[in-house]
Amino acid sequence: MTIPDLDELRASITARKGQRTRGPELPHVEDLTGPGGLRLRRYGHGEPRPVVVFVHGGAWVICDLDTHDRTCRRIAAACGVEVLAVDYRLAPEHPNPAGIDDVAAVLRWAEPWAVAGDSAGGFLAAMACIRLRDGGERLPEAQILLCPNTDLTLSQPSVAEKGAGFGLDADFLAWAVAQWEPDPARRADPANSPMLVPDLRGLPRAVVVTAEDDALRDEGAVFADRLREAGNDVRYRCEPGLVHGFIQGMDLTSPAAAAAHERVFADIRALL
Repeated sequence: MTIPDLDELRASITARKGQRTRGPELPHVEDLTGPGGLRLRRYGHGEPRPVVVFVHGGAWVICDLDTHDRTCRRIAAACGVEVLAVDYRLAPEHPNPAGIDDVAAVLRWAEPWAVAGDSAGGFLAAMACIRLRDGGERLPEAQILLCPNTDLTLSQPSVAEKGAGFGLDADFLAWAVAQWEPDPARRADPANSPMLVPDLRGLPRAVVVTAEDDALRDEGAVFADRLREAGNDVRYRCEPGLVHGFIQGMDLTSPAAAAAHERVFADIRALL
């Protein structure tokens, strides 16, 4: 594929905002300012509930609170939790480790029950947990990672196997990784990829969900295996016949994706 112009890509996403299907109505939805001036959006029930910090996907370079509004609403409504969505700084203007810094700051500030993220948001959620563990800080009880990036080297077989014709192309992934981490040497540094971090002991309970036809499938699976091997409690599932990003609105057109959404919601409820 031809790598899009980033300004045009962001503009096209902004132009589609008014066309998105709205999620469930909730008793309390508000925008607020978090640590360092970060924009946050709270989805609540008007009474205390376990808090899930949600970190949106978008290849580190696109998306925001609005693109993932419906997903956050559905998690809050289906799981009976409060969701706190994070509008972290985007690359290439703010490369590695800015997004990790932002998510870690919100986890310190909110002290949530769990952190969740899809795609690049899953990467940031996992890396923020590793950051807090390494600093001896309070960790969330759980991490929920949906089709996560976990390997900046893009070395797993599914990148080649599913990297064309399934919506998330390998050349786009390579471009996105370079926006997040411009230095090839740092991309290969095990400290910069969740899957490659040498020691994964002492991390939160995890739900890791991948999709069969996703270029990122194998790195999510390997990360789940490494978490389990390190002694962490892990629930892993690969959704058959689905593609990357199925959590983002695909339930509206695909019964299989809708069923997969319900399984994710059941996973979160089971963790509670």
